Amino acid sequence: MHDLLKQNQEIWDLFTRKEEYSSKNLDEHGRVLYAQKDLKKAFEPEVSRYLVELGMKIEFPENKTFAVCLTHDVDDIYPPLSHMLLSSAHCLRNLNFQGSAAQFLWKFRGLEHSPYFNLSEIMDLEESFGAKSSFYFIAAEADPIRFRYDIEDIGHHLGEVSDRGWEVGLHGGYYSFDNLEAIKKEKKRLEVVLGKKVLGFRNHYLRFKTPDSWEILADASFRYDSTFGHSNSAGFRNGMCHPFRPYNLKEDREIRILEIPLVIMDVALFAISKSFEEAWECTKKLIDITAKLNGVITLLWHNFVFGCSFRRDWVRLYEKVLQYCSERGAWMTSGEEIYRWWENRS
Repeated sequence: MHDLLKQNQEIWDLFTRKEEYSSKNLDEHGRVLYAQKDLKKAFEPEVSRYLVELGMKIEFPENKTFAVCLTHDVDDIYPPLSHMLLSSAHCLRNLNFQGSAAQFLWKFRGLEHSPYFNLSEIMDLEESFGAKSSFYFIAAEADPIRFRYDIEDIGHHLGEVSDRGWEVGLHGGYYSFDNLEAIKKEKKRLEVVLGKKVLGFRNHYLRFKTPDSWEILADASFRYDSTFGHSNSAGFRNGMCHPFRPYNLKEDREIRILEIPLVIMDVALFAISKSFEEAWECTKKLIDITAKLNGVITLLWHNFVFGCSFRRDWVRLYEKVLQYCSERGAWMTSGEEIYRWWENRS
């Protein structure tokens, strides 16, 4: 694939994100900031289209024509005070006094009653559409905002996710994205609790540095990453709507990891959309483009969304996506299954 891409310099520069190697235009989290014109271009998977036009053919399991990689970053298991207040206020506006009180009463019943212990409900929803997904858990000790959770305290929840056939991956710590030893430590900590190897990764806050992050993750023995996407928009960051092996321009070689690029994150999607309808049209457009090119579209819906009343529209959109993609005959599955399928293609 790389040899084909090198034949077109513009396509090659886009695929490798050459401009990111020396970009000084970063936000407060060290993430590359793009001009508005570049974000608009990201809605077209130019590199994947180029490869398809040159004859690249993709065959999915069970004769599916495209895939949806469903993922959830488990940022919180216990609602922070700000979430509880927002959910309570939302319930009060709808005269749901019992619901408003419930936002706080769970604490008196015990931590196991937290509304963000909702992994089973999410899996049940996906299972009803014949889908599976990935859950990425935090195993870092430090966080810039607040204490999240100790992974050792929720081992039985990880076991349930894994036993049902969904994926448990690592949600790398905020301060770890450029630190190999820290990522190895987090990976080991999660694997000890889970009782098996972890293959997939996505970093907290989508912190990522091209190409260094890929090199670090490969050295940490991850098989795939799904961090590479936009934190403040949606679309195809390097023009790809297919998994790919990244390329290190500095060392002129392929990197030993698969990238399953992130296309839509709930927070970013609703930040750029003025209404539910606009968010759906944006999502549908990206799904349809991906389907036309027999690609893979990766979605990120945080688990907390399913447990707080002030994000009901976000849940409704996720359900609409599942329904739409099911009707279109998509293969809806986890990052791990996408990775294994991609690696085993003949």
